[in-house]
Amino acid sequence: MAFFEVLWHGEAIGDGGDLEEALQSYGLLDPRPPSWPEACAQPRAEPCIRRYASFDAFLDNADELETIPVTAAMIETALASAGVHQGQVGEAGGGGP
Repeated sequence: MAFFEVLWHGEAIGDGGDLEEALQSYGLLDPRPPSWPEACAQPRAEPCIRRYASFDAFLDNADELETIPVTAAMIETALASAGVHQGQVGEAGGGGP
C-alpha cells in the first residue's frame, strides 16, 4: 500500500495512506494571507506530496516513486470533502507559512 508524505516550505507537515488523506494535512496550516491560492503562491511554499511504495519503504529511506505538485484547488477540494473550513483547523493546530 502506498504512503504519502506532505511537504510545505520544504518541510514535512503530515502524511497519509492515500492522496486525499495526505492533502487534508494542509488543513493543519493557518495560511496568511487567508486564501490557499495566495498561500501556495508564496515564495518557497512549494506544496508537494511524495509518494512512496509503502510506509516501510518510507521508513527505510527509499527514494520516492514520484513527487506530486500540489495546487490550491487540490487543497481546497480535499478540505471541503473533509468538512474543514478555513480557520478552524489552523487555530487549533498552529504552524503557518
